[in-house]
Amino acid sequence: MDNYSYIANSDAVYVDQLYRSYKQDPGSVDESWQQFFKGFEFSQQYGGAVNGELANGKATNGKATNGAATKSQGESATNGQIVDRKHAEKEVSVASLIKAYRSRGHLLSKTNPIGKRKDRVPRLDLSDYALSDADLDTVFDAGILLGIGASSLRTIVESLHKIYTGHIGFEYMYIREIDVKNWLRNKIEKEALVFSPTLDEKKRILEKLNEATVFENFLGTKYLGQKRFSLEGGETTIPALDTIINTAAELGVQEVMIGMAHRGRLNVLVNTLGKSYESIFDGFEGNVPEQVHGDGDVKYHLGYTSQIVTRSGKEISVKLAPNPSHLEAVNPVVEGFVRAQAISEYGGDFHKIMPILIHGDAAVAGQGVVYEVTQMAKLPGYETGGTVHFVINNQIGFTTDFADARSSIYCSDIAKIIDAPIFHVNGDDPEAVIFCAKLAVEFRETFSRDVFIDMVCYRRYGHNEADEPKFTQPTMYSAIEKQPNPREVYNRLLIQRGDVDAQLAIDMDAKFKRTLQDRLDRVKQKAEIPYKPLRLDQEWAALRFSTPADFEKSPETGVPMETLEKIGRALVRLPDGFKPLKQIDKLLKDRQTMLTDTKIVNWGMAELLAYGSVLIEDKIVRLSGQDVQRGTFSHRHSILHDVETNKIYNSLDHIQEGQQTFRAYNSLLSEYGVL
Repeated sequence: MDNYSYIANSDAVYVDQLYRSYKQDPGSVDESWQQFFKGFEFSQQYGGAVNGELANGKATNGKATNGAATKSQGESATNGQIVDRKHAEKEVSVASLIKAYRSRGHLLSKTNPIGKRKDRVPRLDLSDYALSDADLDTVFDAGILLGIGASSLRTIVESLHKIYTGHIGFEYMYIREIDVKNWLRNKIEKEALVFSPTLDEKKRILEKLNEATVFENFLGTKYLGQKRFSLEGGETTIPALDTIINTAAELGVQEVMIGMAHRGRLNVLVNTLGKSYESIFDGFEGNVPEQVHGDGDVKYHLGYTSQIVTRSGKEISVKLAPNPSHLEAVNPVVEGFVRAQAISEYGGDFHKIMPILIHGDAAVAGQGVVYEVTQMAKLPGYETGGTVHFVINNQIGFTTDFADARSSIYCSDIAKIIDAPIFHVNGDDPEAVIFCAKLAVEFRETFSRDVFIDMVCYRRYGHNEADEPKFTQPTMYSAIEKQPNPREVYNRLLIQRGDVDAQLAIDMDAKFKRTLQDRLDRVKQKAEIPYKPLRLDQEWAALRFSTPADFEKSPETGVPMETLEKIGRALVRLPDGFKPLKQIDKLLKDRQTMLTDTKIVNWGMAELLAYGSVLIEDKIVRLSGQDVQRGTFSHRHSILHDVETNKIYNSLDHIQEGQQTFRAYNSLLSEYGVL
């Protein structure tokens, strides 16, 4: 199929012109087109379908032509050429139809579990491509583009429907790199149709759905009216995260950093990161552990860190960053942590640590910091090897309908500015979500790029559990009231397919309820809850709390004059052949004067000397912000440019052997995300 990928990107008129040129002189077209046209003509002559008949009178499509034709050979040849030409045109039309499904099939995908999607006019009817029902049983070589070989139009269309208009809507054709696009296309068209989790994986999905569902129901029953910002309606988030983390570990990731808002946070804390149920119940009861110093935050803002052992026995560190009430504000914090950790702990290997950002649909479309952070994804000073974005798209923002929340069709359209693929998926089809989760991690690890999963689901209750959503969305919530939860939907499917018996889900439900009740009883009885040490505790073990005495005397920060002079000499030294702008010559002479004559330095020079003193102590210095390489005022110049070659020279990297590097990154014009 890869050998003919160029056809799917071609215009029908252009292909026709190429074919005319090929007929006159085969050498006038590219070799790849020569091979295609040779194959096309061979199929027409020796068994390819030409609307049911061939000029040589041989049988095609099960229909025999009359070999005793009364017309002259010249007339037959002419008619045969006309038939060939018409079929060639339809071959191109079928190729265009395939390309259209790849580009716009997502507009027909069945991703909404609670309603019919809006008609976005996808233009995928046969008539849009000069085809009709009369062509359905005609065999077209264009089927090779789908990897199914020469096939009837009926088979081609059925395959396209299954791949591109099912419970997953794939968006990737806008990606400009051909190798990336081809990789995705092959994965989607070869694996989406045949993807089937093993029985153990299906049971695992059901188990994680059960944990998510029962936990929310338990809290809702025991703490009626208390805010918990439940995950109900989007419970498939839990098996999705389970798959993302396990797949990442299998591919060599050693650490995952998650950023998310309040929606579903308690569920993620216990059922993904393994925080104890007692700790959550303690929060609802108002208890504070003795080990905690200072005031606590609300329970749906808290972070956590843990070591998780995957199903295959691999260990991976998983952190959930603390989060304020400001939606998406945690995103740059997560990305900054991941970049710093990759550099300091993993030698700059971004395959060892992976960021996951969990968004709400209204926030990912509306918050400016999302754009700022997304725009950083490919910038040298901010890249993190690709982020897995997971959108819990419950189709509402507090009380705002999605039609009022964005101008774009999808909440995830921000992904297109960095050519990140988007997988829109029905949250009531956990197996489809799992496929997207695996594909997303594989893509990230293969190409070190961002990827978006837009899981379309719903919000079972109001913005918080005490809110009445029918004030503003009465018809939507009438539909939601009738909708069984994702666990029930999936369990019915498993039973229907004969994968499991009905008793499995009943036993899972009862067992987990007993576990939660037992943990709650311990909390209410004030029983001592065993403290589970965190990795963060180990990292902070060498630190101590400050005392008033620490602030009574300033620390020594000075360095010997000899050290400053050595740094200063590096600041005025240029490599052989480097030609700076004449204004830079004056800047360097002024710095030389400060060093050797006046011994008085200006603020810009003082800053550079300070940076240098840290670098030779084997500590990295990083500057990030608008224009930091030059400085708003040029006396702060730290990165110099050759006036003829534009070659860069960083003088602070050339103080002495074995020093650390000075990393100054001019930022995008972002006044929130970068900060």
